[in-house]
Amino acid sequence: MEARAGQQGRGRPRGAGSDGRGSNERAPRPGPASAREAAERGTMTATVRRQRPRRLACWALMAVLLADQLALSDTLAVMSVDLGSESMKVAIVKPGVPMEIVLNKESRRKTPVIVTLKENERFFGDSAASMAIKSPKATLRYFQHLLGKQEDNPHVALYRARFPEHELGFDPQRQTVYFQISPQLQFSPEEVLGMVLNYSRSLAEDFAEQPIKDAVITVPAFFNQAERRAVLQAARMAGLKVLQLINDNTATALSYGVFRRKDINTTAQNIMFYDMGSGSTVCTIVTYQTVKTKEAGMQPQLQIRGVGFDRTLGGLEMELRLREHLAGLFNEQRKGQRVKDVRENPRAMAKLLREANRLKTVLSANADHMAQIEGLMDDVDFKAKVTRVEFEELCADLFERVARPVQQALQSAEMNLDEIEQVILVGGATRVPKVQEVLLKAVGKEELGKNINADEAAAMGAVYQAAALSKAFKVKPFIVRDAVIYPILVEFTREVEEEPGVHSLKHNRRVLFSRMGPYPQRKVITFNRYSHDFNFHVNYGDLGFLGPKDLRVFGSQNLTTVKLKGVGESFKKYPDYESKGIKAHFNLDESGVLSLDRVESVFETLVEDSPEEESTLTKLGNTISSLFGGGTTPDTKENGTDTIQEEEESPAEGSKDEPGEQVELKEETEAPVEDTSQPSPPEPKGDAAADGEKATDKENGGKSEAQKPNEKGEAESEGIPLAPEEEKKQKSARKQRMIEEVGVELVVLDLPDLSEDELAQSAQKLQDLTVRDLEKQEREKAANSLEAFIFETQDKLYQPEYQEVSTTEQREEISGKLSAASTWLEDEGFGATTVMLKEKLAELRKLCQGLFFRVEERKKWPERLSALDSLLNHSSMFLKGARLIPEMDQIFTEVEMTTLEKVINETWAWKNATMAEQAKLPTTEKPVLLSKDIEAKMMALDREVQYLLNKAKFTKPRPRPKDKNGTRAEPPLNASEQGEKVIRPPGRTEDAKPISEPEKETRSEPADTEPLELEGPGAESEQKEEPTEQKRTLKNDEL
Repeated sequence: MEARAGQQGRGRPRGAGSDGRGSNERAPRPGPASAREAAERGTMTATVRRQRPRRLACWALMAVLLADQLALSDTLAVMSVDLGSESMKVAIVKPGVPMEIVLNKESRRKTPVIVTLKENERFFGDSAASMAIKSPKATLRYFQHLLGKQEDNPHVALYRARFPEHELGFDPQRQTVYFQISPQLQFSPEEVLGMVLNYSRSLAEDFAEQPIKDAVITVPAFFNQAERRAVLQAARMAGLKVLQLINDNTATALSYGVFRRKDINTTAQNIMFYDMGSGSTVCTIVTYQTVKTKEAGMQPQLQIRGVGFDRTLGGLEMELRLREHLAGLFNEQRKGQRVKDVRENPRAMAKLLREANRLKTVLSANADHMAQIEGLMDDVDFKAKVTRVEFEELCADLFERVARPVQQALQSAEMNLDEIEQVILVGGATRVPKVQEVLLKAVGKEELGKNINADEAAAMGAVYQAAALSKAFKVKPFIVRDAVIYPILVEFTREVEEEPGVHSLKHNRRVLFSRMGPYPQRKVITFNRYSHDFNFHVNYGDLGFLGPKDLRVFGSQNLTTVKLKGVGESFKKYPDYESKGIKAHFNLDESGVLSLDRVESVFETLVEDSPEEESTLTKLGNTISSLFGGGTTPDTKENGTDTIQEEEESPAEGSKDEPGEQVELKEETEAPVEDTSQPSPPEPKGDAAADGEKATDKENGGKSEAQKPNEKGEAESEGIPLAPEEEKKQKSARKQRMIEEVGVELVVLDLPDLSEDELAQSAQKLQDLTVRDLEKQEREKAANSLEAFIFETQDKLYQPEYQEVSTTEQREEISGKLSAASTWLEDEGFGATTVMLKEKLAELRKLCQGLFFRVEERKKWPERLSALDSLLNHSSMFLKGARLIPEMDQIFTEVEMTTLEKVINETWAWKNATMAEQAKLPTTEKPVLLSKDIEAKMMALDREVQYLLNKAKFTKPRPRPKDKNGTRAEPPLNASEQGEKVIRPPGRTEDAKPISEPEKETRSEPADTEPLELEGPGAESEQKEEPTEQKRTLKNDEL
């Protein structure tokens, strides 16, 4: 009440009274005749008082929304990063710029994923690529292959073999490796990736001209849980908010579908995307069709049906084969000279790798090419001819692996090639002719599709998804149903009684997310046979589709051990309740990362409440609960999966021989898997886990919720009429559910994540490096500014306009200071700090300030003086015209015109006097005629003129005097009847009514009076008096 009263008080502009009087002014007492008015006034006052809090609340809400919009306006842009093995593409979406590829500092659309790390500086992109020749040990590339890998992984050994110049250290805590650049410089692969992501954000921010934090990052489809978590940790180090990790094949398919939305219909279209990049190859089968959604009707949808991949088949392996071939040719050319092998020289091998990359590109369009490198090693040039046939022979075993991802994708999708409508090439390595030849033969098509940008498709699809996930943009819906590559299951062991008195342990496995199942989705598994603390394990499912080598590269197949604490305490807390099991809620989010949201112990009991005791608040609470997720109406998600109802399961106590565990799905219907060691009880007819027809929302999270009467009771009440007493008794009974949180301890088995402290330390390390780079850039900018100022000023001293306003002694003094500063910059400038450079520049600018000021003033004089003369002439003409206005039509007072005349005369006098004084001064002295003084005089004069012009614009015309006989002139029609000859305007008939539009008739007034617009009250009465004068003027003009 106090807050409401305060709002009412603030809402009154003049005091507490409803009629606007002050609080100390006594309102008149109403008499008998005004009693009704007083009552109505009181009612209106009460209504206004009730409405004021609502109005204030509405204004407050609008203010909050406006503040949110203003806060979001600075960070509306979102970005995507297509993170490839060799290069990356960055795209942004911002207001006015839909889906644009970001240009880097070299104005290129593709940026190499290379980082050069030295003691005092870092280089990225093309700059780092050029530094790879000078500092191969400090230049890191293809480090994404080490993400989520432990030291014993075959990919780590492969990386050491490919790049022997890099020293990889061992982290005993996480069993991973890190880059040992120097004793002081050590960086993990996640930290190096964080640097690259931070650099990509800086490119996007420079291109968008605003800060960006939200991003969608592409990852290979074959990344497992450890690799995806590593990318997310790297993004956290870079300070990016990851909206989603999207598979690069999914992003490519989305880009293809978005730009061909009109071609998608209810008929399913199966498209195969074959993506061979620098480090890996992925083949994807995608189905496009329109589906009906609850929110937006018919919308296009893409569904990943099959995926096949090869982790090491790509352009990099071809380049390494070529590098090895070129190294052998160079050694043969120097054979017998007793020189060491070129493979032992890191710089020479870096040059050969760069030449191999160029050679592979050229041989894609030419049958042969000459490889040549100047000063490859020991100042010896290298030159050799390589043909396409030789290149294909070197990579013959690689080309044999081209068709394997296609077969894997078809097998996982359970399709054949006849069902595939088109095969589209993606990725840079697909430009190799032999790859296209082998692939075309494998798919059996007439031609391969090349109607997509092979380099930028993934970046464009990812940025479209970023705009769809961002709250700042509204895009056309495009449903994306990605697929789980590696199945995930839950394993646990419990004790069973096979025979009386004979106990044994039974190992159980329950599939949570099946292979090629859609995600994101949530699932729940319920443990019914446990009444004490226990553990269970989350592992990968059947990975038989992977070969032995891929399994070794995959890493640990065990994900997490979950230890539950507090189960026994929850049973002790609710001894009279019926247990509904221990429910574990799993979430496979949009990024494909698995998480355990929570574990709950659920209990139910039957509560008897009389209808009379149910209060209004209870009814309201039940209604709100049903509105916010308590109902059981079916719901269809956009991704096409259905939610199902939780099963009512047998209690864990009292019936030990019943099956104990059932998988309950949140997003996808799946029949529960029963324990084969014990006979299963009969399932109820309304079991939603088997039918998939009923749906419920399990996210209400309330600790106590009212349940509907059981289905059996409802069926009886519908089929057989019940007695009033029994019906009353049935209505008073309801189910009450109690949910108790269970403590969870997670033991990560595949790859331990960085702790929060370690993440904070890594983020701070990257931040310090960024600050150091910014300080270096600022110092370089200060040094360049000082050097540019010295050269420019030395050149200006010989220009005529500067020699005219300076003496020989002044120029010699400035020249000497500039020469000394130039010498200091060459000798000591490399060790000077940013502050010292800025101080030296400020000292030189102060010395040359007077010279530059005199030159600038003389450049401004002609324009400023011409503008002043023009304003003085126009002001004088305006004043002369104002004085000629007749006295009866005069709208300016004598004081106003006198004031304007005074300002004009003073300005003329100041100009003449100042110019005369300036003519007496030498050019080397400080001028007295300043451009700022001229502007000030112009502003003062213009202000007086504008005041009078505005007054003339908004002043209403005075009413015209009446005729001598005191009567008004008749309208034009009556005047013509009295015998006056009037020439009517064309198109007007005899019976036309008098014109009532003042604007049209005031245009025919004499030229000495300016026509004015009529505004405000009283204009209507003045218009009625004008027809006589208007009529007379019209007749004189026409005659």
